[in-house]
Parts: sequence; C-alpha cells; structure tokens
Amino acid sequence: MERYYPDDEIEKADREKMLKFLNKHEDCFERSLSVGHFTGSCWLENYDGTKFLLTLHEKVGTWLQLGGHADSDNDLVRVSLKEAHEESGLKNIALLSDEIFDIGVHLIHEYEEIPAHYHYDVRFLLKATNENEEIQISDESADLRWFDEVPSDNYDLKRMFKKWNELKRD
Repeated sequence: MERYYPDDEIEKADREKMLKFLNKHEDCFERSLSVGHFTGSCWLENYDGTKFLLTLHEKVGTWLQLGGHADSDNDLVRVSLKEAHEESGLKNIALLSDEIFDIGVHLIHEYEEIPAHYHYDVRFLLKATNENEEIQISDESADLRWFDEVPSDNYDLKRMFKKWNELKRD
C-alpha cells in the first residue's frame, strides 16, 4: 500500500485512510471487525481485452466490480482471484499484475443485523483467459455482464475504466 501512487485526490485520501486503518487495527482483515475491514476485488477483462465484467450486487443493488471479504487472508491478490472465480464462475483467470490497480474506501450501510461499516477495498487487474468459457451468476449477484462502457455514475468504476483504457493504449 505504501508503494501505491493514487490517481486522483479521492484515491489519495483513501490511501491515507487505508494506511491509518491498517496500522490501527491488527484484525483489519477480519470481517468481525465491526467498524470496517479490508476487501479484495478486481477489474476483470475478457479474453481479448475488449470488455470488463461487472456484477449487479444483490445486497447493494448497483453494478460493481467483483470482490469480497478477506476473511483473515492478508494476501489481497489471492482474495481478489478467489472472489473473481466464485462470483464469475470462470475457472480460467490470470493475474495481469500484482501491483495494485485501484483502491477505494466505502461506507456499507446497515443490512439486516450487520451494522454500517467501511470496506477498505484493494483492487487488482485480472483477465479471463478462455474465450469459450461462460460466466455464471452466483447467489451474491442479481446479474452479471460483460461491458464495454461503465453502466452507471459510479465514480470508482469510471476511474477504473479510465485507467484500463490508458493501459490498453500504452
């Protein structure tokens, strides 16, 4: 996290929040930490790098990148890959870089008996590697689709889309 260079002022502020949280809470990778916890997610591109996969999150009700709770695993690359497999149904996914792709800190509103808390989300760039493999909706999703444009006003998705497009031009 210390080596990550934020893309904008929002990411810069989120990086500072993440570093403080990491240094303050020994159990920051545990879902049981009620004030918040680290999560791992991804920007998952298709086999030819022309589209990216988003999930219509069942609980949140909006399009998001794939990802989830670390559940005691402080290797957020591994968490990101695990969540990508689970939420997409794809077996063939490659890590394009172990460098952080994007970050975000978000308040998760109270849901059923789970109090409001923060997700300190670290995102990595992944790629589906088998063009014939079909995605499968998990029980955490209302929908799952490949996109070539961001389908919402979600600032983080727009920032990741911009970063992704810039990488493709390099």
